[in-house]
Amino acid sequence: MAQTGTTVYSGRFEHTLDDKNRLTIPSLWRWVHTDTETFLAIPHPDGYIAVLPPARVEKLLAQISEMKLSDRDAQAVKARLFSDALSFTFDKQGRFGVSPDLLRHAGIAKDAVLSGMGDTFNILSPSRDAEMKRSTAGENFGDMMRRVGL
Repeated sequence: MAQTGTTVYSGRFEHTLDDKNRLTIPSLWRWVHTDTETFLAIPHPDGYIAVLPPARVEKLLAQISEMKLSDRDAQAVKARLFSDALSFTFDKQGRFGVSPDLLRHAGIAKDAVLSGMGDTFNILSPSRDAEMKRSTAGENFGDMMRRVGL
């Protein structure tokens, strides 16, 4: 049974895929979730996997339900998003299977980085993680914080 509370997806965790292409969600991130709650892994256009936890999945589904059937762009985005996504739960050890398509999209062969994003988390290849760190290093990060109002 899930405990009451809020998960803040923070920190950086290096994990290795097991022989069944499973990754483990860090225990700090799963303590309020049950192994029956649905997460959604989405290929992000920037070359990594964005993972939406149950609360964000609900928000996304509510937003999508408002899309008009006659809106071609909305329907195209919806079709692409969900056909490429992976809906998953995790086992008692926090493991979930990652599809070969998502691994290929993110350039992950064996090693992966799980990176907290506050209300979501990302799964990246170590090289993509390093590239993102370089792009936000030093004054760049300060400038970015100011641009987004932090």
